[in-house]
Amino acid sequence: MDGSVGRVRARAGAGARAGEGSAVQTTNRITGARRWWALGAVLVTMFFSSLDQTVVSTAMPVIIGELQGFSLYAWVFTAYMMASAITVPIYGKLSDVYGRKPFYVIGLSLFLLGSVASGAVRSMGQLIAARAFQGLGAGAMLSMPRATIGDIFNPRERGRWMGVISSVFGIASIVGPAVGGWITDNLGWRWVFYINLPVALLALGAVLYALPTVRTEHRARIDWTGSTLLVVGLVLLLLALTWAGVQYPWGSPRILGLFAGAFLFLGLFVAAERRAEEPVIAPELFRNRIFASTAAVALLISLGMFGSIMFLPLFVQGVLGETAQQSGHILTPMMLSFIGGSVVGGQLITRTGRYKLQAAVGALLMATGMYLLAKMGPTTAPGAVVRNVVIMGLGIGSVLPLLNVAVQNAFPYPLMGMVSATQQFVRSLGGIIAAPILGTVLVNTFSAELLQRMPTALRAAMAKLPAAERAALANPQGLINAETQAAIRARFAAFGSQGGELYHQFIEAVRGSLAAGTARLFAVGFIFAVLAVVSTLFLKEIRLKRDEFFTDPDQV
Repeated sequence: MDGSVGRVRARAGAGARAGEGSAVQTTNRITGARRWWALGAVLVTMFFSSLDQTVVSTAMPVIIGELQGFSLYAWVFTAYMMASAITVPIYGKLSDVYGRKPFYVIGLSLFLLGSVASGAVRSMGQLIAARAFQGLGAGAMLSMPRATIGDIFNPRERGRWMGVISSVFGIASIVGPAVGGWITDNLGWRWVFYINLPVALLALGAVLYALPTVRTEHRARIDWTGSTLLVVGLVLLLLALTWAGVQYPWGSPRILGLFAGAFLFLGLFVAAERRAEEPVIAPELFRNRIFASTAAVALLISLGMFGSIMFLPLFVQGVLGETAQQSGHILTPMMLSFIGGSVVGGQLITRTGRYKLQAAVGALLMATGMYLLAKMGPTTAPGAVVRNVVIMGLGIGSVLPLLNVAVQNAFPYPLMGMVSATQQFVRSLGGIIAAPILGTVLVNTFSAELLQRMPTALRAAMAKLPAAERAALANPQGLINAETQAAIRARFAAFGSQGGELYHQFIEAVRGSLAAGTARLFAVGFIFAVLAVVSTLFLKEIRLKRDEFFTDPDQV
């Protein structure tokens, strides 16, 4: 391979050869009994970083109640995900040269400092900044574990362990809400951040003991220009997707300007990467058919997966009228099926050495689940919801682990960190843009349906309310909890004897409109899933290597 990837491969490959028979380790490979300690460190780090997201999500309603920042709610997550996503490829590339250990240490240290800062904030603006800083460290915990698994196991063995790693995410998603709720209720929301400290210190100790120290004469360069252009372009794109059709019309100068700015900076980013000596995301990677197809599948699956996880509780609570706890119980089977699909799928890859058929079947299962979700309505039974999410979870769980195995197997070992991290960046990008795209679909559909479903008498009564109250009643996510509904009931009581009937009509209109909105966003998720199925057809299948992977310098 020519270009920057070829230069990195040549330098790193030379370092690997120089280390053979030497007392100084010049590669990231982990062998012997210590590899099991390294595996333990990986699992602790993955569980810790995955748990943090779900714990914080549970505490957010209490946090925004105290800090008074509902309008900035989404940016608490977006800032974290943006910071972590942009640092993933940087950590991955540098770790190929300097070893994984220093970047685990840097990432965990930054995450610790960000956790302390997040627990001490006094405003939503401060929380967003602290979470962004925390995300700088989280990037290492997203990229390093998958690369470290590749340092421990060859591609043929790696399938079963990638399945185990993916199941860690599922377990964290199951226990996270319960842990976050208990901490928030008994210790206060600030402790959802402070609780990170002892776990992160445990992970740090395991990393320092188990991972090798790698020495090299090469000095890598960070592509600051490319990184800056990428961040600016993504922020502008997110703002456009978040505000379009909600705060400003799609054709307004502000939205068009944001889209134009986003495409300008992202275009400059692509141009800069082609000229950079050591780009943050090497364009040459996308010329590889396996990398391009796995990246496309990962992006599309992430778009559908994050949409279901984020908005399914809204459907269960707002349309079916279940409690928050019951909505959590419905999500649990999805995560259990995700774990089952990950473990079984990983074992199949290791036993057969093949992955293309499994990728296609898994993506098809996900598409089937998304289709069934899109057909749900106010009369859907909870059991049917569970069936639908189990089908989708099995599909997602069987596909995601194999994508990393396939792409690592297609490149030389010295490039594994950069290749894995770039694919993880693409997957993270799906999560970042899923919320504004699907949120816009939900809000626009809900608003249009609500206006049509309200009887004439109800519209006349609503017209008498202040503009701020009418706007609040048009927000679907603010209408699903008992406190909000009690306040609405009290407001409608002011209309006199007809207040009770008007309130009942309003709630029915809300549920019907919310059902239409969630059906529309799940339909968009179904389109993403179908495109993922199509992308698997372009996935090239090559033999999974065994231990020759660590010594063979040639690209497949």
